[in-house]
Amino acid sequence: MKKSKNLVRFAVVLLCFIFFSCKNEEKNQKDLALPNILFIPVDDLRPELGCYGNNFIKTPNIDRLAEEGVVFARTYCQQAVCNPSRASLLTGLRPDSIQVWDLSTRLRDNVPDVVTLPQYFKQNGYITIGLGKTFHNDIQDSLSWTERTHLEGFPFDPDAVYASKLNLDIQESKKKKLIAQGKIRLDPLGQWYLKANSTENADVPDDAYYDGAQTTYAIERLEALAVEEKPFFLSVGYYKPHLPFNAPKKYWDLYQRDSIPLAKNQFIPKGSPNYTVHGDQELRYYDENHDLPRPVEGKWDEDRQREVKHGYYASVSYTDAQIGRLMDKLEELNLLKNTIVVLWGDHGWKLGEHNGWGKMSNYDIDAHVPMIVAGTGVKAKGTKTNGLTELVDIYPTLCEMAGLPVPSHLQGQSFVPLLDEPNKEWKTAAYSQFLLGRFGPADTRKEERMGYSIKTDRYRYIEWYKWDKKEKKKGDFLINELFDHDKDPQENYNIALESENSQIVKQLSDQLSREF
Repeated sequence: MKKSKNLVRFAVVLLCFIFFSCKNEEKNQKDLALPNILFIPVDDLRPELGCYGNNFIKTPNIDRLAEEGVVFARTYCQQAVCNPSRASLLTGLRPDSIQVWDLSTRLRDNVPDVVTLPQYFKQNGYITIGLGKTFHNDIQDSLSWTERTHLEGFPFDPDAVYASKLNLDIQESKKKKLIAQGKIRLDPLGQWYLKANSTENADVPDDAYYDGAQTTYAIERLEALAVEEKPFFLSVGYYKPHLPFNAPKKYWDLYQRDSIPLAKNQFIPKGSPNYTVHGDQELRYYDENHDLPRPVEGKWDEDRQREVKHGYYASVSYTDAQIGRLMDKLEELNLLKNTIVVLWGDHGWKLGEHNGWGKMSNYDIDAHVPMIVAGTGVKAKGTKTNGLTELVDIYPTLCEMAGLPVPSHLQGQSFVPLLDEPNKEWKTAAYSQFLLGRFGPADTRKEERMGYSIKTDRYRYIEWYKWDKKEKKKGDFLINELFDHDKDPQENYNIALESENSQIVKQLSDQLSREF
């Protein structure tokens, strides 16, 4: 009898072992089947790339990535400034839903239980690693990452990393002045974060600046991740071409400054008020720019315009080279066959258009962003789609591509069908907004204004309202703007008040009100 009981116990243990072994094997197989994600946010990147039809700028590596995927010709951010744009994308919710409209609000102060995009993949078995700028600068989110690494030797907020003696001397002088005044500005790691000039072309290696150094680190992590049994979600967020436009000299040498084209529409849109176009406050924070004319005062000197554009283009080419290094390593490690690569810009940037230098408006030049989805799961490789898409669509798309359930609270729409059929009929509109306050022209900062925008196949329509800061809602209507992209793709003429457009204004206003 005792022997029989032992045999029964042995059989039960054996069956349990087999059952759990099968379950573990099933889980391992599932993990191995899940695609990796290489996430590449690029700060202030305009859709001014070779694969977008610009033959002047040098972006061979991003163009190479485009050949492995689909280029989205009409993608729009939800707000043309870093923190709101990134918070919206990473939560899958629009700025009004998370109440993040500025550079300082922490999204979890308003939506503490929200599950971010990397956090959702982390919950589903992924190793999630956040390098560089994914969330906005110093507004990070520990719940999102398995690993959040910052490189030693760089400021915690490495926008303004300098290498030339001139700019380092300016920083040191500012540092001594602040100490003498008792105004010590340190970042969270106790390092100095001080701006000097807005451009720099030091003859230094790529890793002298943060984006090169973090790419070197990302490559090391890819080598380790290649032998892991779990899938990875690796975000490598590039700071350039954000100001200051600092890049190694070899990237400046790619361009002849005299041949750099200047914006042709250096004026505020006809029929629009001054406050609808953000000027140049961000650029004006840098040392050599304090005395430049403001947008309503006139155009900048052409030499200064060319220097700034030269710096922007050099910074884009520098970032392009780093992305090329990542792609080379993916191919070398044979990871590309099971990796989804998503490259996106968080918003556009005016380079003289509307006589502005910076982002922060509701116009196409600021809301229109580049987006490329490549790698595994993309059938229509090497193609372009004109389907209207939004950054808020990335979250549900990656869930679907990875075979994960799409959370029901998301406000975007998966564009997976466009990865198979780029010419498929798609959604009718994309929506953006912008809150004008401290970043507006100096004579308008006493009163905050919120602008809501709808982009359709043909039109961009914008409504501006007074903003009730206390109640966090729109107040009285101020003005509207309408631009016909068939006739006016640069949005130079506001035709909202012309009587023949009253019907389209009403139609677009009704459509806009259903969204906001």
